[in-house]
Amino acid sequence: MEISFVAGFGPITRDAGARAFWSAGGLGIPLDEPAPGYLTNDSLDGVKAFALWPLDQAAESTFGTSQWPDSRPVPQAWVEFDVASHEAVAEAAAELVGLGHELLREAHLEPWGQTTARLQSPEGLLVGISHTPWMHKASADDADDETGDDSAEAALSPGQTS
Repeated sequence: MEISFVAGFGPITRDAGARAFWSAGGLGIPLDEPAPGYLTNDSLDGVKAFALWPLDQAAESTFGTSQWPDSRPVPQAWVEFDVASHEAVAEAAAELVGLGHELLREAHLEPWGQTTARLQSPEGLLVGISHTPWMHKASADDADDETGDDSAEAALSPGQTS
């Protein structure tokens, strides 16, 4: 697999009050709230998106239920690595399975246009392999425009950086 970039990173939160550490009451990161409880900043240099992802939303996106399974370590953070295409997500997922890793969620196309597969690292980090079209440069003609697909970005779902 060939990772294109880190699409996003952030803590998985269980306490809404913890946001103060990341924003005005601590590090001072300006955070938008595009959906209840999901706080994001997509303009920090060094990462395409930094977001506080509530645990119940991470569980819903990964397992289809708002409860994180007792059989899995509760993640403290999430990270997504973007690959070059939607097809590359499935290929990367198959490669990881071939290396003995367990997927929590197979590669699938999300309603907002992102393809994701998820697994958990040995440390418990929630790891996504994704393709986020609007984070890739559309073509050489659009080299200065990194949004790519504005319609997909507009439909970005809570809990997804990417």
